[in-house]
Amino acid sequence: MGAFDRISQLGGQLSGNPTAGGRDKILEKRPDDVVVTACCRSAFTKGGKGGFKDTAAADIMAGVLQAIIDRSKINPALVDDICVGTVLAPGGGATEMRAATLVAGFPETTAVRTLNRQCSSGLQACVDVANQIKAGMIDIGIGAGVESMSLQYGPSAVTEFSDLLEANVEAANCKVPMGVLSEAMAKDLGVARADQDAFAASSYQKAVRAQKEGLFDNEIVPLKVKFEDPKSGETKEITVARDDGVRDGITAQSLAKIKPAFAADGSIHAGNASQISDGAAAVLLMRRSTAEKLGQTIIGKYVCASIVGVKPLLMGQGPWKAIPKANELAGISRDDVDIYEINEAFASQCLWSAKQLGISLDKVNPKGGAIAFGHPLGCTGARQVSTLLYELKRTGKKVGNTSMCIGTGMGMSAVWVAE
Repeated sequence: MGAFDRISQLGGQLSGNPTAGGRDKILEKRPDDVVVTACCRSAFTKGGKGGFKDTAAADIMAGVLQAIIDRSKINPALVDDICVGTVLAPGGGATEMRAATLVAGFPETTAVRTLNRQCSSGLQACVDVANQIKAGMIDIGIGAGVESMSLQYGPSAVTEFSDLLEANVEAANCKVPMGVLSEAMAKDLGVARADQDAFAASSYQKAVRAQKEGLFDNEIVPLKVKFEDPKSGETKEITVARDDGVRDGITAQSLAKIKPAFAADGSIHAGNASQISDGAAAVLLMRRSTAEKLGQTIIGKYVCASIVGVKPLLMGQGPWKAIPKANELAGISRDDVDIYEINEAFASQCLWSAKQLGISLDKVNPKGGAIAFGHPLGCTGARQVSTLLYELKRTGKKVGNTSMCIGTGMGMSAVWVAE
């Protein structure tokens, strides 16, 4: 396909015109499909004060990986590789994650690595494992993500830039705080605070409803952890089984009373931006033929993914470019997708991306998003897979897209099919 043809087809994706037979084609089942046979996550808890505030990232990850074994009944010795997305851990968390897999019950023959593509790390981990399977490098693998923002979040997450980097304008823009650049972007793009607050309130309301109806129960693995009571100083064991950032009674009117966080006349504040959180998620992937041979229950399949770059100061626009590219690679249109999980880093960027692409908000984050229950940086991409596949199955829908903006000016997106 030539460059002009690709551009023309991309225009069709943006306008919602279907690629002939695209949806039917990705719904077909082939022996070499990369399928998901188990996926789950921990609950997400408030950074610094929630249920996981005293729990190391590796401990949360170990619990979720153990749950993958329990849910799938897979022989852990058959898992060739585990890739864990994590952003804040010193040394990339490589040592701790290798230890976590051993604690979870995987043998020394299972390889482990970590990666950091910031907010897309969990998705990148899943995609890397899927591509390893497609290439024949491994037969079975796990893509995962984890973050303890309680224990590892802070100024040390970004190192000082050298004079060489500071002298290049675009390079220097890579370290502008996300809140600051998102505030500027919202102003430049004319995303009104009232619209942001309405979107954020909707996220809370959807999450409250989903939590009350038990719609997160299939994806969340209860974990027992140690918790130090901030009032008494007593350490006790608790079971963390619910997202503790979900708050009832949030409305656009109540959010309108919160002071802006990054500019006196700004529009972004704690109520319409993602929560600082702790949590982990994991996805078990293998070829369809392997799954059938092992008697694994197939709950979905990976189709394709895209990664794009935008200007560092336009970080939030990443999904706007990544989503149509992923849909194009899948051969489907915007309207062929039943559910879009677009990470709510900020209401401004999520809302703007959806509107620019002409995506109905009814299809976006039907159980709420990071504004309502949190965004543990390295975990979110893997979390979205569980949230998406369980919701597609519950509603009898088939095609989903997960995406997010990425710090320093990027975006990522992937297409999935539920079975």
